[in-house]
Amino acid sequence: MEVVCLQEEAFYALFDKVVEHLEQKHGKEKLRKWIDGDQAMSLLNIASKTTLQKLRDEGKIRYSQPQPRIIVYDRDSINDYLEQNARETF
Repeated sequence: MEVVCLQEEAFYALFDKVVEHLEQKHGKEKLRKWIDGDQAMSLLNIASKTTLQKLRDEGKIRYSQPQPRIIVYDRDSINDYLEQNARETF
């Protein structure tokens, strides 16, 4: 096994080049701000629409209802909710 050591600057320069290459190869997808219920449930790792509704009703995540039967969720508020409930390791 061969070990390669890099200075910090060289490591981050290499990392930036790898990220740039991947973005060019796969295209940088812009994340949509408003997502549907299935995507919200996936981000929250929940399987119940009732749980999603409870989070919405309690004001824990932001949502918009542009039409009577359409509800979309704010991706940033979901990420904020997850961060607020994150626990540090010991």
